[in-house]
Amino acid sequence: MKTNRIFFIDAVRAFAILMMLQGHFIDTLLNPIHRDSSNMVYQIWYYFRGITAPTFFTISGLVFLYLLLRAKHKGDDYPRIKKGLYRGLLLIGIGYLLRVDIFGWLRGDFKSYFFVVDVLQCIGISLIILIGCYVLLRKHVRLLSILLFLMGCLCFLTEPIYQSWNFSNVPIAFANYMTKSYGSIFTILPWFGYTAFGGFLATIFYSHVHKKRFRLVTVISFFITGIFLIDCSSWFLMRLHYWTDIEIFKSSAYFNYLFTRFGNVLLLFGVFYAAEPFLKGSLIGKIGQKTLSIYVIHFIIIFGSFTGVGLKHFFLKALNPTQAILGAFIFILVVCIISFHYVKTNAFIYRGVRKLVRALKN
Repeated sequence: MKTNRIFFIDAVRAFAILMMLQGHFIDTLLNPIHRDSSNMVYQIWYYFRGITAPTFFTISGLVFLYLLLRAKHKGDDYPRIKKGLYRGLLLIGIGYLLRVDIFGWLRGDFKSYFFVVDVLQCIGISLIILIGCYVLLRKHVRLLSILLFLMGCLCFLTEPIYQSWNFSNVPIAFANYMTKSYGSIFTILPWFGYTAFGGFLATIFYSHVHKKRFRLVTVISFFITGIFLIDCSSWFLMRLHYWTDIEIFKSSAYFNYLFTRFGNVLLLFGVFYAAEPFLKGSLIGKIGQKTLSIYVIHFIIIFGSFTGVGLKHFFLKALNPTQAILGAFIFILVVCIISFHYVKTNAFIYRGVRKLVRALKN
């Protein structure tokens, strides 16, 4: 079977990381008095901020499992499984490392902030779960596809149930993966649902990307499904409740943001996949190959990893809209320049962590 590189993946990753950069900058530094929900500019910004994380998780699942399936087709998936496990653990480690406050620790000030779970830890765990699913069903891609689709649906549908769970008796380091009560930004549930759906899309791309008119059919499917999820998913969940009398469908319909955001992600995928012929070799594609290094650099600059001093400590909630917008553009430019000319690639981060681990062992 002929398998092709999917160039739009890098473009989507680039879009997601750039939206994350401006989103973190503006959300952290913009004065709350300027958060006017009736302002169209603010509404547009808030919309893109809302779909950035779902896009990141979905594209992570898609690219990881697609590459794993390609490796399987070549009979070389075991090294990638090993590499994937290592990368998942590494992402978890980097996620914690970015919350180290060296000077605070030297003063004996150990805060629970270190145990807060953010996007890197959740993506790391999600990739490890994807590997487990793949190992179980690597010889049955269709079953793997069905499993991932069902897992994604269950993660979204059962949110009203697990959101009410009490983790007060669970050690904070583990509880943070399931609840935001201790300050976590992301939790495994429901965010693994987006990664599962990304894995589901990967099985479709792997099985059909070589077929004639696949791009046209897929782009149309992205738009139709995306619009349905945005406009009709709540209605459909209520219909399921009427037909089955299962209460969880009704609960999900009344607080349905997970499916609607996934619909927005699919619309975004449709736009970028339709434009893929124009994206090959583009700058945005190159940015998409440096997402980890960009994430690490931006986190250090804004939140003050290691030193405890970042932009947050000087301009927290202090900027007006003009300052925030101009600052966001400058911030994105600076982070990208550092990434392109000093860090070079994501591999730079991985090599640096490996050297640190070896040094600690010695």
